[in-house]
Amino acid sequence: MSEQEIVLKIPEKILLAEKTDADAFAQELRMLAAVKLYEMGRLSSGRAAELAGVPRVEFLLNLRRYRVFPLAAELEELESSRERGN
Repeated sequence: MSEQEIVLKIPEKILLAEKTDADAFAQELRMLAAVKLYEMGRLSSGRAAELAGVPRVEFLLNLRRYRVFPLAAELEELESSRERGN
């Protein structure tokens, strides 16, 4: 799959205030963008997970952290995945 690179200039003060480095902050921004686009209905959970760089199940499980809840069908699928994993 082809990828495009997007460059954001982040003031050093932001990284210092967040007590993080550029790589960790970039990953957090990817997750935040993915969560918001998913919440707005602009990306499916699969595409949002792809943007965030994590497996779909992990993305769905992390939504609670951002106070965003998956759709009912995705909740059922997530529960099925958990049951199969046990």
